[in-house]
Amino acid sequence: MNIADLLIKRAQEHPSKIAIKVPLGRNSYGNYNYESRTFKELLDTTRSIANGLTAKGLKSGDKAVVFIRPGLDFPAVTFALFSLGIVPVFIDPGMGKENLLRAIKQVRPKALIAVPIVHFLRLFKRDAFKTVEHFITTGSLTWGSMKSLKSLKKLPPSEVHTTIDENDLAAILFTSGGTGVPKGVEYTHRIFSKQTELLQEIFSLSSKDTDVPGFPLFALFTIAMGMTSCIPDMDPSKPGQASPEKLVQGILDNEATFVAGSPAIWDKVAVYCVQRNIQLPSVKYLVMFGAPVSKKIHQDFSKVLPNGTTYTPYGATESLPVANISGKYLLENTVDKSSRGLGTCVGKPAPSMEIKIISITDDVIQTTSEMTTLPCGEIGEIIVKGETVTKRYFEMPIKTAEAKIYDGDEFWHRIGDLGYIDNEGYLWFCGRKTHRVQTQDALMSTIPCEAIFNEHSEVEKSALVGVYKGQAFQTPELVVQLKNPAKKTKEMKDDLLQMASLHEHTKNIKTVWFHNEFPVDVRHNIKIDRLKLRDLAEEGKLE
Repeated sequence: MNIADLLIKRAQEHPSKIAIKVPLGRNSYGNYNYESRTFKELLDTTRSIANGLTAKGLKSGDKAVVFIRPGLDFPAVTFALFSLGIVPVFIDPGMGKENLLRAIKQVRPKALIAVPIVHFLRLFKRDAFKTVEHFITTGSLTWGSMKSLKSLKKLPPSEVHTTIDENDLAAILFTSGGTGVPKGVEYTHRIFSKQTELLQEIFSLSSKDTDVPGFPLFALFTIAMGMTSCIPDMDPSKPGQASPEKLVQGILDNEATFVAGSPAIWDKVAVYCVQRNIQLPSVKYLVMFGAPVSKKIHQDFSKVLPNGTTYTPYGATESLPVANISGKYLLENTVDKSSRGLGTCVGKPAPSMEIKIISITDDVIQTTSEMTTLPCGEIGEIIVKGETVTKRYFEMPIKTAEAKIYDGDEFWHRIGDLGYIDNEGYLWFCGRKTHRVQTQDALMSTIPCEAIFNEHSEVEKSALVGVYKGQAFQTPELVVQLKNPAKKTKEMKDDLLQMASLHEHTKNIKTVWFHNEFPVDVRHNIKIDRLKLRDLAEEGKLE
């Protein structure tokens, strides 16, 4: 199946139903004006764009780098590319200039479909775009051979005919590079289709639901399900800066039943609603992903969602979803264990997904015969297998070898996290493998250690880091971001060290540092960059 076939199916089922809505700004009363497209209109636009791309000479297998803001054009362009077998390449613009240009150059795109500013900037970085033959802008100003997307949308919406196998490459999604060089993850049409089915099954979604996607790619899934996707008024590249007032208005205006995105977004929304005694009665599923979610966020939303609850699916760009759990279950069963340092429960395996815990190593594991599976309750490296697990990174055979373990005709993906499976079959997340601290006596993982200090009333965030001091092993140290920087005192450090001494898994921490604002990842604005904090500690740049 071509994933674009799902749009055709939805347009046939309910052609006049709204597929996508975008806010155009507010009137003098503070109310949003919206522009929308029905499923029939979206399909027609998709076909017009596809015919325009074909006329320009683009064909199945070509790659197109896409830099389009969430809105009416994003799903139309993406489904047009899918329908032709042209491979859209999605790269997070927040990953940094050098990583961004390296990723573009690596995939050797045939087309660039982007907002005007990208076309302007490419004039100064021609080497990264030297393979591009077709330039398409979302704006009106063009030069040279560049075409405007507006002109393509005016073409006849005649039916598109292509033969695409479900195992053909559908898209390349780059990781954010939070723990290394960004990698291009290869998605097939089959994987996208299976992910859509899984998300429908896990959250019982149907065409009667309405979505507010805090993460732009989620709109593709929900539109494929026949849902109405209402784009929020926010910059998706900076989720931590999203306005809770605008998000709440978007949810209430559209009676959204399904909302998703980074905890950095929804934390602010929860606080905003609790402070103003606002409820979101239409929301059934509030889905947060990208980093562990604090107990307080779940508690706040339990007051805000009278007819729903929070969910925290676990996974990665290479494998989504792996597991899922509700905030209601967490509050009733696991948060006390988490606060005592047992890790973060992320749920039971998603349908058709298998999870194992193996002994920790940084070496390549070629086959399952070379790995050691650990028993329940023992912390190790998390590996996963299932229909939505991707096979390889684009033209990165070494990185692929490091991440895959072959099991006959099948394979396991090394997700890069540490954790364990409890006696009831629940998976517990304990931190990134690259963030682990190997002391002379024991392995220390970040999440269980940091949970102890996060219970302190003055602590905003904490991070365990491993510092090398001339030995082969690491010395564990703690970096803390306080809610009130004025309280960065020796007495505060002594207080935290006293807390450390009371727990077996933190008693070896003898040094505490303060840092005013933790570095976080570019995609979700919430994952702590512990390696950067470690470097700052080693360089003596912390307080």
